[in-house]
Amino acid sequence: MNRRVRLSILLAAAMTATSAALVPTTASAEETPTVRELLDKCDNGTDLCVFHPDAAPEVSMGEAHQVGDSAYNCTADLQRSTVGWSDTTGESNSVGVSLSAEYGFAEVFKVSIQTNYSHSWESSHTETDQTNVDVRPGEVGWVTREAQMQHVTGTYEMHFGDPYYGHYYWYVPFDATGPLPDAPSTKTQHTRAMTDDERAQHCG
Repeated sequence: MNRRVRLSILLAAAMTATSAALVPTTASAEETPTVRELLDKCDNGTDLCVFHPDAAPEVSMGEAHQVGDSAYNCTADLQRSTVGWSDTTGESNSVGVSLSAEYGFAEVFKVSIQTNYSHSWESSHTETDQTNVDVRPGEVGWVTREAQMQHVTGTYEMHFGDPYYGHYYWYVPFDATGPLPDAPSTKTQHTRAMTDDERAQHCG
């Protein structure tokens, strides 16, 4: 076998081995760790663990939901009611665990967001306020709130000194949604006619 043919075979073998390490797809379910098992190894058994965002966080408004109590006007005059409320917006992610921890993959994720986009990641944000609602006679009023949210997708790159489930390198997809820090929410006042049941319950 000449030198050129021998070198081609060695390169092909190296490429095949690398692909298997980077994208393990042939192992059985018993031989493949869960995403949570992998992420729990981040900075806890890895030589390297970094989170690579795909792009800048995508900002959107969260789902509108009622905050505070409803205001019922059982009088014959227009009433201005002050609705006091406190509302907490939480996070969600593809693993289903809180990113509030100050260690492991949670800390790696937050450091990456701060480093790449110069703002922090919040796992929870609470807003407290009072909102005036003008309610006409025979109507009920209420307040809804929409919080600004940020959505991040990316990949954890993990290097192991010793093979973990047969591989030195693992790439783990991850996405998370949480409240956008220091971003104002949207509050909206609503009114409608009371139902007969509501009138009987609140104005009887």
